[in-house]
Amino acid sequence: MDQELLSGVSIGFQTPSITDGLPPMTGSIPNVVSLPYGKCPPLHLKAPSWKHLLRLLARLSSSRLEPSVETHAVTKDSVYRLRTVVQFVKSHPMSQMWHTVLWFTIDHPVPSALPGAYKYTSNDPSILPFSYTLSSLPALLQETGDTKLSKTYTIPTTEQTPWPVLPITFPNLAMYLQAVLQESRRYQDDSTTAIRKFARMVTACYPSTEAGQFPDTEEGKKGMTGLFKKLKPSRGNKKSNGGRGNEDTYELVTPFTPDEWG
Repeated sequence: MDQELLSGVSIGFQTPSITDGLPPMTGSIPNVVSLPYGKCPPLHLKAPSWKHLLRLLARLSSSRLEPSVETHAVTKDSVYRLRTVVQFVKSHPMSQMWHTVLWFTIDHPVPSALPGAYKYTSNDPSILPFSYTLSSLPALLQETGDTKLSKTYTIPTTEQTPWPVLPITFPNLAMYLQAVLQESRRYQDDSTTAIRKFARMVTACYPSTEAGQFPDTEEGKKGMTGLFKKLKPSRGNKKSNGGRGNEDTYELVTPFTPDEWG
């Protein structure tokens, strides 16, 4: 692993440090990252930028997210889905550096008798998942409205990008996140849906360094099935269509196994 790729990176259940510097990572990213179920703070993964984070995930082919052993013991569920919140945050208003922080929990059913339960089932990108309310929120997530220091997006489930099923490898997590951004881009001029917010966040915070994106092709419009068929690496020529979107995506997420999410 390139040590430069680990600069400014952190992972854990604590609140990440946000500074303009890029300190070397303390420790390492384990091969198996276990997520508890229920009353536990969300796991964070922080990197200096959105593109940096995707490249990091793509290169951690031996790492994966999975439910903890205790999770299987306390629930009868056979399927565990990942709830992801994306946050762009900077250290002070004058800073030009937006860090990218991913937050993760295992999805938790919303009690039907809970007052205001509807807001957690509305698929609203501005509302933190119910699973995030089961323990004390990290300081960075206590204000989820957009400010000069923070922009937050709760990834909704859609037909094209359902919440991933655990376990999921880090390269496939990168693929999922790319698909979420691509779908948001398709709606960025549609004022009737909040899904467009994510694309606008990326454009606002990283106007000149946006991560590689899937091309606007018929395959892309057909959803993830078409995208996976088009982007699956071949032994002959990975760049046969000459599109830059595909080149960037190959660089980010080769190899990948699309069956591991959704």
